[in-house]
Amino acid sequence: MLKRLHGRIFSVSHAWLVVSGLLAFLAVAPLVVLVGIAAEGSGALWPHLMAYVLPTAIVQTGILLFGVGAFVLIVGVGAAWAVTAYDFTGRRIIEWALLLPLAVPTYVVAFAYLDILHPLGPVQSLLRDLLGIVNPGDLKLPDIRSMAGCILLLGFVLYPYVYLSSRAMFLLQPASLMESARTLGAGPIAIFWHVALPAARPGIAVGGSLALMEALNDIGAAQFLGVQTLTVSIYSTWVNRSSLSGAAQIALLMLAIVLVLILLERWGRRHRDDAVGSDIAESMVPKPLTGFANYALMSFLVLPIFLGFVAPALFLVVEAIARIDEAGLSQAIIAETGNTIFIAAAATIIIVVTGFCMAYAVRLVPGKLTGLFLRAGALGYAIPGTVLAISLLVPLAAFDNAVDALAQSWFGISTGLLLSGSGAALIYAYAARFMVIASGGIEAGLNKISLSIDETAATLGAGRRAITGLLHLPLLRPALASAALLVFVDCIKELPATLLLRPFDFETLATHLYAEASRGTYEDGSIAAVLIIMAGLAPIILLSRLSLPVKANDAEVPELKLNSAAI
Repeated sequence: MLKRLHGRIFSVSHAWLVVSGLLAFLAVAPLVVLVGIAAEGSGALWPHLMAYVLPTAIVQTGILLFGVGAFVLIVGVGAAWAVTAYDFTGRRIIEWALLLPLAVPTYVVAFAYLDILHPLGPVQSLLRDLLGIVNPGDLKLPDIRSMAGCILLLGFVLYPYVYLSSRAMFLLQPASLMESARTLGAGPIAIFWHVALPAARPGIAVGGSLALMEALNDIGAAQFLGVQTLTVSIYSTWVNRSSLSGAAQIALLMLAIVLVLILLERWGRRHRDDAVGSDIAESMVPKPLTGFANYALMSFLVLPIFLGFVAPALFLVVEAIARIDEAGLSQAIIAETGNTIFIAAAATIIIVVTGFCMAYAVRLVPGKLTGLFLRAGALGYAIPGTVLAISLLVPLAAFDNAVDALAQSWFGISTGLLLSGSGAALIYAYAARFMVIASGGIEAGLNKISLSIDETAATLGAGRRAITGLLHLPLLRPALASAALLVFVDCIKELPATLLLRPFDFETLATHLYAEASRGTYEDGSIAAVLIIMAGLAPIILLSRLSLPVKANDAEVPELKLNSAAI
């Protein structure tokens, strides 16, 4: 009896282990393929890239990352400390409103500001009216299509990553620590600089790394604003120069930058276990502000909310309403909305199922191997969408060719392209990139279910299926729902992978917006932009209802400690 029970448990555990390993392999396989694609390039290709493409792309990417990094650290950490350490007018509204820019993808913000700051746009038109200037060419303002403009726009969208993670670290710091520093004569600046900031370093490193990886992954905003980053170079090398191997070689360079960001994040989190004690009794009480300081701090915090969310969202809503009043809701937008929902929903179902398998394998077979598989599955989040798309082309084409050859030899028919240029390829890319959102969130939910519950159910005669179906899944419903929501919204917002892997004549809201911006017909893309923003508001509402936890999973991406699923 015991032997049969042990054999059954071993077989179940073995099956979960195999499934987890297979999913991890599918997640990391694109990286191996990418190296092979890059190696196929001709000997003359790399010198051409080194001479004409990479110097500009590397310099501009470096400047962009440095500028965005400095911006998000200043604004994100400053905002987090302000809402944690001080009580001011509108604090409770502002502390969740600071999350709102996360609802707007970077390419949507760039799309909006290109029209807002256009010579014939509302800002310059208003200034000319106030100054009595008739000719638009007589009013010279800095061009938003510049490196500075790109840094500012990306910074206003990405600072919430740093705000979320650093705010969580500030909340974990005990009031007694601050009071001790104040008793020893430290002022507010000294307490922040020498006490709070060093202890919050792990969270700041996480948020900064995530913001930089998002900036590196961006293709729409950089291209709209004329910044030739490595991501833009990959797209142009592949699409405009028809050089897949050249694009793969640039993609490998991008992966090297991602690795550097991961190592920097690890360095920033060194000694993280000593930063804050786990037995914190009470967090610090915000200090009330009055007078000028009260309104000055409130203004400082309202500015990024206004520029990062309110201004572009309000402008796009006005433009969308005007467009609908003038021409109605086009059938193309309706079809593209349906395409977006369909592909995102299909991907969400697959990603949540695979994420559950990865996390549940760790529950049933705890150990280094399943932990390694879980981390490998999380690797896709660190891979930019353009890199992932490049790496999927060759294996999918090889599969299609193999199936077509077999079908022709056995049945005398051609199957054509089954995966390449299909929704399956796009769903695979989404799954590889966003699996960590589901697996991390579900793992966090499983960790809240005590193992003693499983043991009690097994003692009462419940088998593994009953424990999973009747016990774990109902208890995991909030974690599953949160993971599904976050994955669904991320799939809607994803532009690079969608742009490169979507089926022929298959448009989503994101690709529609990209096409309109590329043609300069901004008003025609406003409806799609508003729909994307509305979808992006869903996780913000979820985070605010959860009292602003930093993130809903406790996964590593890879080795990037996310306290929530990536938004």
